[in-house]
Amino acid sequence: MQQPLKAAIAALGLALATQAALAAPACIEARRKVDEAAALRYQARQEARLGDHDRVCDTLDEVGDRYNDARDAFDDCGAGVVAIDLRSELRALRVAKRINRCD
Repeated sequence: MQQPLKAAIAALGLALATQAALAAPACIEARRKVDEAAALRYQARQEARLGDHDRVCDTLDEVGDRYNDARDAFDDCGAGVVAIDLRSELRALRVAKRINRCD
C-alpha cells in the first residue's frame, strides 16, 4: 500500500514541476513586458516635462501595448491573478492619456 501511494505522489510532483518549468518562460516574458512598460511610463513623464505632446501620446500608446502583451503572457503561463492586477495599471494609463489629452 505504501509503494503505490509514494509512486502517485512522486508522479504528481513531477507533473507539477514539469508544468512550472514549461510555464516559466512565458512568465519571464510577461515580467519583462511589465518592466518595459514601467520604463516607457518614466520616458513619457520626462517627455511631458519637456512639453513634447506628440511623443508623450505615442509613448503612452506603447505602454498600453506592453501591458496588453504582458497580460496575455501572464494568462498563458497560468498567472491569471497577475493579469487581473494589470487592469489597474491599464486604468492608470487611461487616466494619464486623458490628462495629456491623447485620443
